[in-house]
Amino acid sequence: MINKKKTNKIKVIPLGGLGEIGKNLTVFEYENEIIVIDCGMSFPNEELLGIDLIIPDITYLIKNREKIKGFFITHGHEDHIGGLPYVLKQINAPIYATKLTLGLIESKLQEHKILDDCTLNIVKPKDVIEVGNFKVEFIKTNHSIADSVSIALHTPAGIIVHTGDFKIDFTPIDGETIDLQRYAQLGKRGVLLLMADSTNATRLGYTMSEKTVGEALENLFMNANGRVIVATFASNIHRVQQIANASVKNNRKIAFSGRSMERICEVAMELGYLFIPKEMIIDLNETKKYSNDRVTIITTGSQGEPMAALTRIASGTHKNIRVEKGDMVIISATPIPGNQKAVSDVINDLIEKGANVIYESIKEIHVSGHACEEELKLIQTLIKPKFFMPIHGEHMHLINHSKIAENMGMKKSNIFVLETGDVLELSRNKAQIAGKVQAGRVLIDGIGVGDVGNIVLKDRKNLANEGILTIVIAINRESRTIVSGPDIITRGFVYVRDSEGLIKEISEVVIESIEKCFDNNETQWTKMKNTIRREVNNFIYNKIKRKPMILPTIIEI
Repeated sequence: MINKKKTNKIKVIPLGGLGEIGKNLTVFEYENEIIVIDCGMSFPNEELLGIDLIIPDITYLIKNREKIKGFFITHGHEDHIGGLPYVLKQINAPIYATKLTLGLIESKLQEHKILDDCTLNIVKPKDVIEVGNFKVEFIKTNHSIADSVSIALHTPAGIIVHTGDFKIDFTPIDGETIDLQRYAQLGKRGVLLLMADSTNATRLGYTMSEKTVGEALENLFMNANGRVIVATFASNIHRVQQIANASVKNNRKIAFSGRSMERICEVAMELGYLFIPKEMIIDLNETKKYSNDRVTIITTGSQGEPMAALTRIASGTHKNIRVEKGDMVIISATPIPGNQKAVSDVINDLIEKGANVIYESIKEIHVSGHACEEELKLIQTLIKPKFFMPIHGEHMHLINHSKIAENMGMKKSNIFVLETGDVLELSRNKAQIAGKVQAGRVLIDGIGVGDVGNIVLKDRKNLANEGILTIVIAINRESRTIVSGPDIITRGFVYVRDSEGLIKEISEVVIESIEKCFDNNETQWTKMKNTIRREVNNFIYNKIKRKPMILPTIIEI
């Protein structure tokens, strides 16, 4: 019998979370074992028409599903847990996460009706889970959601530290500070690879403590004469806690608006992460029973999302809330890149309706959950990794973080700025990019997973920009005559009553196209449709420089 020699090489494969915001997922592979850190999703930009969310392409995981030992989750934000309900339907592996994170995951799995089929394991900081050749250690950290952890992987090739999303907060709301001592201990033992959050790598200095927001909120609440409506991320439990504290201090009842806000706060209160006296919480419908100066509404929509509660409040379409003169609306969040215009539109709508709108550029009502440059330097100093890989953030953040590491003395050759799907192969003394696996994005539309591709998106964009023109015509194939039509139906192309001349000309082009087909003995419907589509398309473009989607329909009589 020949003993197979162990390679002591580990592969690190990011399938998401590099060069873009969201859908974080990283694969760690050693021989016949795989563990996965995080499984997130991201939200679509304005070009992805009709798309609800985006998850990573997990083709590589599906091909290697028998190797997967578990999903290890750093915290409960959507960009780290949002992909789980879709991925677990194809790969049913155990999940390991802290109590709050697991509570939020459980709620999602229940919604997707797969909770009973999944294996959920609660962990806490300092726990070490042994999975085959991996030892997975959870380390307390600070972020904008409670129960966040970093992960140290103890592997045959060496120690890999994955920070997750983090910042260094010496006065956190829950009193649980980041475990810098453990980072230092790992650094003394020797860390092979550091994978660190880069989201704020372009910001100098330090990230402010969450407690500074609480002080600003208290001052605003003291001076508010009407209702206070606060929009923030539903998952920012510490922020919600401070809003609640300011409300209770000023004898204001608290109502939640927005499905995700209600769901997450319910989970957080059940698990003991959010403390609000029961008598201070009222249903949204009950707010009218109290004077305006005794009501606080905590809502979603801080990013100007079209269907979020704050956007509906601003547009006047919310069924329970109408903006009144004297309302104070606090937007306690920073717009994610790409959302600035949407947030600005919401602010303008609220101001026009008489609200006093407070946002970050006016007051210090938001702090980031991510480490700035000086904090990133401190982590580098404590951990002293042999190799470094920036993660989380857009490409400019990854590059800037790599420059920070280089300026601190790390060799450029030991820094790896990867692209999604790259395979980083590590041994005790060597690291190199050793190929690429299939990676990318999978688009979710309703309950459809991956059934909307580039061609469908192109059609949607064309429909949005140019409209659609449907041509219905009845033909007798034997006599080669037009029995009825053509009937021209348009949507989003031109207003028919004002364009009767153009519609008549299009009808004439259709008739000419069909007669041309008959003259050439062409009676196959597919070829006739293609001829109609081509001729009408050329005519419309030459006439008015537009390219609507053209759908000919031939009915045989």
